[in-house]
Amino acid sequence: MEIFSKFVLEAARRLPNLREPHPCARLHGHSFNVEVHLQGPVDPVFGWVVDFAEVQKAWDKVHQQLDHRYLNEVPGLENPTSEHLAKWIWQVLQADLPTLSKIIVMETSTSGCVYCGVDQTASGQTVE
Repeated sequence: MEIFSKFVLEAARRLPNLREPHPCARLHGHSFNVEVHLQGPVDPVFGWVVDFAEVQKAWDKVHQQLDHRYLNEVPGLENPTSEHLAKWIWQVLQADLPTLSKIIVMETSTSGCVYCGVDQTASGQTVE
């Protein structure tokens, strides 16, 4: 069974590896929509995979560090692409949510990324 919770982050960023005239080279903001997915068996006593209150509690750590912040100033997010943001969120949540299966980061209503805890090299090999 897979469950998920949706959250919103309001934050500013610029992508330092881009050059003008690319709009993301300039300081800009996003309302990032983030989904935190967890996967596992349904507990026979409680009837859930994970208590949503536990997901919220874990998310609060992320929210405190990122919401209404300039992401480039957050250690590990010096180049705060959605891909790096998804991986950063995974790393923060993983200890508290060991059944974490997927992080989805939407930077606009039509563009986003999915991170499942594994990176791929240019040759297609996986790296943890």
